[in-house]
Amino acid sequence: MSNYKEIVTKAIIGKGKKYFKNKYSVTSETKPTTILGCWIINHKFRGYVQGDDVVVDGSFDINLWYSYDNDTKTNVINKTIKYNEIINVRTKLDVDFNDSEIIVRALKQPACGNVQINDNTIDFDIEKELGIEVVGDTKVKIMVEDDEDSWEVFEDTATDETMNEIEEEVNEEFLQ
Repeated sequence: MSNYKEIVTKAIIGKGKKYFKNKYSVTSETKPTTILGCWIINHKFRGYVQGDDVVVDGSFDINLWYSYDNDTKTNVINKTIKYNEIINVRTKLDVDFNDSEIIVRALKQPACGNVQINDNTIDFDIEKELGIEVVGDTKVKIMVEDDEDSWEVFEDTATDETMNEIEEEVNEEFLQ
């Protein structure tokens, strides 16, 4: 005979990833001639629940290296860019995940692409991919066996004769 028990535990109740491509612009003090490089560092983010969606607030620093004055001089633009992404994560069960923990991972770190110069403005695209896991309470149903294993009986192998021999060999004045 068996019955079922429910165990409440933490588990991933929703999981997904999303690719983002956003356009940004920065203005330089001088008119750029050529873009020499673009580095993105210090990518930070955190996720939280807002209604039925997961919101990811984040930021990163961009360093744009460019030449100017007909490629005779160079300069670097440093700028912190903040972003706010809204993601609709499908849960595996129809549950309310307001009390859930949100885990965000950068599956593809932000990378700069498609850079164009328009007078003193530099336009560029940033591509990134974020993975989101929603961890919440869930129930696991397990089968429980009511039949208990039988106990093995251990027989004492010492006889009265063996016990008498041991008693005779004991020296009661040993400690004196």
